[in-house]
Amino acid sequence: MLKKAFVDKIGAYPKVTVVNVILVANALIWYFYAFSFLMEVAEGVGLSNSETLVVWGTKFLGVAIAALFGSFFIYRLKRRLTFLRYWMLAGVILSLTPIAFDITELPVFTLFLLLVGVYFGLGVPVCLGYFAATTEARNRSRLGGITFLSVFVGFFLLSTMATSDITLNSGILAACKAIGLVFLLLLKPEEKQIGQSGHVSFVSVIKSRPFLLYFVPWGMFSIVNSLAFTIVGKFFPSDFFHSSIIVENVLSGIFAIVFGFLGDYIGRKRLTVTGFALLGLGYASLGLLPGNIYAWCLYTAVDGIAWGCFFTIFLITIWGDLAQGKSSEKYYAIGSMPYLVSNFLRISIGTYIGEVPQSAVFSFASVFLFLAVLPLMYAPETLPEKTIRERELKSYIEKAQKEAEKTQNTRTKDEQREKENDDLEIEVIPEDFEEKLKEAEQYY
Repeated sequence: MLKKAFVDKIGAYPKVTVVNVILVANALIWYFYAFSFLMEVAEGVGLSNSETLVVWGTKFLGVAIAALFGSFFIYRLKRRLTFLRYWMLAGVILSLTPIAFDITELPVFTLFLLLVGVYFGLGVPVCLGYFAATTEARNRSRLGGITFLSVFVGFFLLSTMATSDITLNSGILAACKAIGLVFLLLLKPEEKQIGQSGHVSFVSVIKSRPFLLYFVPWGMFSIVNSLAFTIVGKFFPSDFFHSSIIVENVLSGIFAIVFGFLGDYIGRKRLTVTGFALLGLGYASLGLLPGNIYAWCLYTAVDGIAWGCFFTIFLITIWGDLAQGKSSEKYYAIGSMPYLVSNFLRISIGTYIGEVPQSAVFSFASVFLFLAVLPLMYAPETLPEKTIRERELKSYIEKAQKEAEKTQNTRTKDEQREKENDDLEIEVIPEDFEEKLKEAEQYY
């Protein structure tokens, strides 16, 4: 009974849901925590601007190249789960590396950072490819929302244990990977074989018109938003700025699951346009009231909501829809590039453009957000029209049934009330009432 209710609500069996959440969430939680941990180590190393550019550029380049290679290599191996088991085991070993080597030295730090990037790039497209292979368009968005909510919750819990101790952080990272591997071994999920009929080239992916119509807006938003966020943060106190980041992350996690369910009911295209409209509202408030705390609060709220949409749609849902079972790893590898580039720009080039006037930032961001929406007007809806119509019809039938039940209950209550009144009249008026009335009239 519970299993059927779960399938009706989520659209997938519990085991499929748990396996996908563990694979994707575990990989992203590990990476986000490793990223924040290495950012703190970088501050201790004391990198110059040029060293920051080289070191982090090497890391992000390693992620990009490894992602492309991993999405190509998995079609030679043809077994995702076998690869992922060894990949997660390698993650445990890599996480413990800082215990044996001093990563506070620049050469060691650079090498370790590169290894983290290559490791993450190799495995994540395969995790997402398995996610796409075991889900359907009708339930992919909500499962993506559940996954990203799990990512935010897991990263928040790990962040509460964060410390400056390198050994302890290494242990946390190793435990994170080990827990994911244990669950994967215990659940024994079904292997999804990769057929040669589903193979497409990177060139075919890039030339695909639907892919480009979603990729271009996603790329423009990622770059503009990351740079604007870095610049705007300099106009507010650091404590207030960091608090707003926490609030934004909480909103992103909550609305990731909200937009995930909506994406399976009204489609992906409408949600992405809504996300861009919200961002336009946020930038407009900052442009009209520069330096105003209330304007920043509004921007933080709408930016967090928009990221909840974009995390679910652009990072996990849309590329699986567009792939339609063909080389989904390649779609995910290329589709994640704007997010990687935006993070690199925030760390490196963001320090060089921090003195740009605030008014110029918002003018620049507003123009690019407007341009980013234009391709979406021509983008196809990836949720099948049949699914949308079926769910609209189902929703209409459910509402009609509720109204019918409500009307029936009202009629039943009215009938009961009438019956009670009739019974009351029968009990109050005696049978010889008319005779007694005549006697009273004669008497008076």
